[in-house]
Amino acid sequence: MTGKLNGSCFYNLNYFYVDCAVNTWRSSCGTMPERLTEMLMDTWTPLIILWITVLPSIYMAPMNQSQVLPSGSSTGLKRLTEEQRVLNRSKRGWVWNQMFVLEEFSGPEPILVGRLHTDLDPGSSKIKYILSGDGAGTIFVINDKTGDIHAMKRLDREEKAEYTLTAQAVDRDTNKPLEPPSEFIIKVQDINDNAPEFVDGPYHATVPEMSVVGTFVTKVTATDADDPVYGNSAKLVYSILEGQPYFSIEPHTAIIKTALPNMDREAKEEYFVVIQAKDMGGHMGGLSGTTTVTITLTDVNDNPPKFAQSLYHFSVMEDVALGEPIGRVKANDLDIGENAKSSYDIIEGDGMDIFEITTDAQTQDGVIRVRKPLDFETKKSYTLKVEAANVHIDPRFISGGPFKDTATVKIVVEDADEPPVFSSPTYLLEVHENAAINSVIGQVTAHDPDVSSSPIRFSIDRHTDLERQFNINAEDGKITLATPLDRETNTWHNITIVATETRNHSQVSRVPVTIKVLDVNDNAPEFASEHEAFLCENGKPGQVIQIVSAVDKDDPKNGHYFLYSLLPEMVNNPNFTIKKNEDNTLSILAKHNGFSRQKQEVYLLPIIISDSGNPPMSSTSTLTIRVCGCSSDGIVQSCNVEAYVLPIGLSMGALIAILACIILLLVIVVLFVTLRRHKNEPLIIKDDEDVRENIIRYDDEGGGEEDTEAFDIATLQNPDGINGFLPRKDIKPDLQFMPRQGLAPVPNGVDVDEFINVRLHEADNDPTAPPYDSIQIYGYEGRGSAAGSLSSLESSASDSDQNFDYLSEWGPRFKRLGELYSVGESDKET
Repeated sequence: MTGKLNGSCFYNLNYFYVDCAVNTWRSSCGTMPERLTEMLMDTWTPLIILWITVLPSIYMAPMNQSQVLPSGSSTGLKRLTEEQRVLNRSKRGWVWNQMFVLEEFSGPEPILVGRLHTDLDPGSSKIKYILSGDGAGTIFVINDKTGDIHAMKRLDREEKAEYTLTAQAVDRDTNKPLEPPSEFIIKVQDINDNAPEFVDGPYHATVPEMSVVGTFVTKVTATDADDPVYGNSAKLVYSILEGQPYFSIEPHTAIIKTALPNMDREAKEEYFVVIQAKDMGGHMGGLSGTTTVTITLTDVNDNPPKFAQSLYHFSVMEDVALGEPIGRVKANDLDIGENAKSSYDIIEGDGMDIFEITTDAQTQDGVIRVRKPLDFETKKSYTLKVEAANVHIDPRFISGGPFKDTATVKIVVEDADEPPVFSSPTYLLEVHENAAINSVIGQVTAHDPDVSSSPIRFSIDRHTDLERQFNINAEDGKITLATPLDRETNTWHNITIVATETRNHSQVSRVPVTIKVLDVNDNAPEFASEHEAFLCENGKPGQVIQIVSAVDKDDPKNGHYFLYSLLPEMVNNPNFTIKKNEDNTLSILAKHNGFSRQKQEVYLLPIIISDSGNPPMSSTSTLTIRVCGCSSDGIVQSCNVEAYVLPIGLSMGALIAILACIILLLVIVVLFVTLRRHKNEPLIIKDDEDVRENIIRYDDEGGGEEDTEAFDIATLQNPDGINGFLPRKDIKPDLQFMPRQGLAPVPNGVDVDEFINVRLHEADNDPTAPPYDSIQIYGYEGRGSAAGSLSSLESSASDSDQNFDYLSEWGPRFKRLGELYSVGESDKET
């Protein structure tokens, strides 16, 4: 290509462009064969395309003579002027805009991309060409003198498809631009250097088995990094390398479809297909890429269940627990998942009500279970016909049915050593409460259901008969009475009878026995409660004083019926009479009025009560009738004789309450006076009391508070004192010892250590000392100290007497303290 600056030319390696005015072709560009030969020698390019662009804009204009002819040549000027009238063009700067270079092109020398030239270049090398922009100086280099542009590296269109650069011509000496800069593009021309790739491969796809031809399976996609616009480098065609004749692929859409009908998953479940994508439209020389597609046939319900065998045999013990499985049957299905699920059912047989069959959800087995108890002695075998049918049936394959199968199951019942069986699941026995000891109450029976028929022994579970009121015959099961019964104490007795096989004691059965105690008329009636009747002094004759009722612990069948009567000697009494009521109660009536408490306060009325039993039972109860004072309305007010002498309106209870209040007040007054006397009593301490400061330690193992004779402070106050014997008060020795003798008085100049050692020796050798450690504290501080003693215990023995008379001036509260510290001469001598 030829780029021209103000009539200059540019040549390109791959395409040969000439952009010149006709009137300047020979002068600026030279002859075409010369330039073409030059380019072939420089680039070794096999293909050259010549483009000639003639500017359409032509106009007649005068031309500067100095641009084309040397000065003084009139002939040439005249000839050019005539030619100018025929053809002329306008001058312009850049008349090109892009260059091309093949990617991945390499050679022994840098590749010549193109050449820049300007009309202002007279060939004197005073013009400098400058290149800037993408890759300038690194990828693309320009010869600043000739304007040749070379590519220094191999270019890859997939990395960068085009480069934008800027060209400019400047003065070599001054670096001033001769023309404005102009931008152009170098495009990297694509070649087929990239093979197709399956970015998402390998692929996995599924298709239902038994699908028709042309069923869609999946679609694959390949990409080519080459230029999809230029040439066929990115035009892909798909084909199957492996996987035929089962599957096919659309060459341009890459859609995979089934190619064979009725592919059976049970025959082959998975297919491995290899897909190829080739560019250049699939022609020779194109690049290709492959991927794999794993196609799995999904299951459909096209197979019925099938029992592994037509006859099954099972055996079961007759004592098997209800609901316990006794065997399993299996119908195999070549399908999988939901299509292989089957349900089982018993459709025929002599044990349809004895057995049941269910489906194990995990293993798809048919589990046979016992619904009702089995008895070997009754029936020894059963025959069942079971059916297995698919749960989910595909309507498309219903014609291939039926999707079910049947099998026969034979079940043999085996004999088991069963426990004894009672003739009844429960027993109810009745006995009168007056039944004699060892009398038979009833009988239970049991037998061994086995063929061997072992003898049975009976016993009573004593946990249910703790009082041992009943016995049972171990051979025949007769229950007898062991102790007397009382219906009024316990009407019902519940015991458990145990039956055990004599040949196998582990075979045991139990049955509950309920014993009802029947009533016998053995209790006499009596008053329901202790009745006390009240009779008003102002009562009227025939007035009902009291209504009494009776009770009987017995329970006759027809209910209670009581007869009331007075004692024979009380039948003609002048005061009271009785009347039987319809509700089995008795009314007490007064025969006259004018009863008086002063005359007789209490009356006793014995009454005979009899029942209607056989034989009848009777008892005598006494009714107490008290005469009371009543109001005009018949309300009882007072029933005591003393009430006549009491003030009107006050009863005996009110007087007792008043008396209790008076006594309580007297007690409070006495306590108050006593407390006041104790509060005002002064503290009196005798003068001859020995007041000391004793330190009592509670955390030692000594004698405690009672051990107050462990030391004598007076001795410490006067170490020169006589060593006298001090008896111990806290103990009483068994033997009487003499006082310790033989110790010389402590001299005035004795050291405190020696004094303490002497006292310690005395304490260690004292036979009356208690058998425990006693802490002895001595306040002796020695003599001869310049500072003197700081202890208040030594104050009375010091040379300088202290005056404590001021304590008496502090008031009565400190009077006793002042007396203690006011020591006279006589006290000092002592």
